[in-house]
Order: sequence, then structure tokens, then C-alpha cells
Amino acid sequence: MSIVVNEVSKVYGKQFALKNVSFKVNKPEIVGFLGPNGAGKSTMMKILTTYIPATSGQAEVNTFDVIKQEKQVQASIGYLPEHNPLHLELYVREYLAYNAKLYNVNMSRIDDVINQTGLQPESHKKIGELSKGYRQRVGLANALLHNPDVLILDEPTTGLDPNQLIEIRQLIKTLGKEKTVFLSTHIMQEVEAMCDRVIIINKGEIVANKSLEDLRQDQEQIVIVEFDYRVEDAFLLKLPNVTKVKNPHGFIYEITFNTKTDMRSHVFDFAHDNKLKILQLNQKNASLESLFRELTS
Repeated sequence: MSIVVNEVSKVYGKQFALKNVSFKVNKPEIVGFLGPNGAGKSTMMKILTTYIPATSGQAEVNTFDVIKQEKQVQASIGYLPEHNPLHLELYVREYLAYNAKLYNVNMSRIDDVINQTGLQPESHKKIGELSKGYRQRVGLANALLHNPDVLILDEPTTGLDPNQLIEIRQLIKTLGKEKTVFLSTHIMQEVEAMCDRVIIINKGEIVANKSLEDLRQDQEQIVIVEFDYRVEDAFLLKLPNVTKVKNPHGFIYEITFNTKTDMRSHVFDFAHDNKLKILQLNQKNASLESLFRELTS
């Protein structure tokens, strides 16, 4: 296991930022760490990167204890914090060269990470002259300099335009084939585009820890049916496993079921038995955003 977190809590005064949090991350794997603002995401990442200690519990990165072996942890991770701290007065290459010396890595790595992160067009500029998106790329390039086994990325796509977003997503997916990538984000599309597994945290506690495939299977099933005249919602609520009926417009109904079984045949049989004419019958899944809202509301 690249990351092991066991019963970690962090308390500020009387306020729990994290409460008995446990999870594991394999190599290679890309895991999305999701949660609303104030849920404890950045706190967990700061503990894993040795910036702050946990109040209780234990965490290991690459088999190194984050308290007892913090130097080994720091040497084996690449970290991109939420608020990317950069020396704005330095040129891009100058900044990367400075950090390459700190990591004691060959200067040839600078060209490697510049090419990896698509910094070539702006690499001759001072960091302070760069857009927010390119500054984010500089932070990611710096995290990759020493070729770490584990990447911990806090909101890595912040400030990127749509084209940059596609490129950085692809880079992270490529890195995830060989490395452990643990990233936080608020954006469910990011999770769908990049992640193998999702850990959702709310109010300092884990509320979901599943593969993306399993998470999709947990979603509510919605059947969209259109009749040739209006039907009372209460009538459709007689269907088995129905949790909600919505009539968005006209004679179209969105029926939500709390079962993985395809309910379209049940809706068809129900309509036939009650002499209802069906004009359309489709199935759709609730969005991951709605599942996220449900888990963190």
C-alpha cells in the first residue's frame, strides 16, 4: 500500500476537522478525495505530507510513518497544495533548477517535466508573468521533479482553461498508470475523467469509499416515461421500489427507483395493466453530482 491511514483524527480546540478517518491507497491507482468546503480534505493532505501532525491515529506513505519518518515521506512524495506557493520573481527554469538542487536530481529533469506539463511556450518567462493556469503547471512540474512514487494533488486543475484541462487530465491519467495519485477536487467531472476510486468525506468523516464503477451502480435508477394523457403521481407511486415521481412538463414523468434492477419492463407492464398508452420509455442514471449532494447534505 502506498498510503495507509488508520483512525486519524485532527482536533482544533473542540472542533473535529477529521474524526477517526481510515483508508488505503494502492499503487498504481488514482483516487479522488471529495468533499464540500470544510470537510477535511486539505487537513488530511497536510497530515499525509507532514505539514501538520494528526491529533491521534497513524498514517504511512510508502511504508514511512508521517511523524517518525517525515524526511523519508517528504522525499518520496510530490505535493501540489491548494494555494500553490511559488517564487513569482523567478523565471520558470530558474525556479525548477532551484528545486532540482534541493532534491539533488539531475538538471536534465527540468526539460522532462517542462515537456510533461506543457510549459514549453511559457518556460522563458518569470512566474509572476504567467496566467493562473500556467502557474498551476509550474507547481505540478515541481511536484514531478524528483520522480516521486506518490503524488498528492490538492485541486490540481484549478485555473486551467478547457484545453489545458484536457492536457493535464491526460497527464494525470498517464502518471496514474505507474504512480499513486491522491487528488482532491470539487468537480465530479474530474473524478469521472481521471479516477479509479472515490473517497468522499463530509464533516471530517468518510461517507463513501468505492470504485467509480461501484459508485455508479449505487446511483438511483430513473425511468422516463411519457403517456398520452396526464397521470396522477400517487398512481405511479404504486409501482414497486419507487422513491419519487416527478412531472417536469406535459405528460412526461421521471420515476426514481431504489433498485439496480432495470424497471422499464415493470413500468411497461404497469401501463398495460392499467390501459395507459406509452409514447416513450427510457432509462437514465442520476448524476454523480446528485449522489455527492445526497452523501454530503
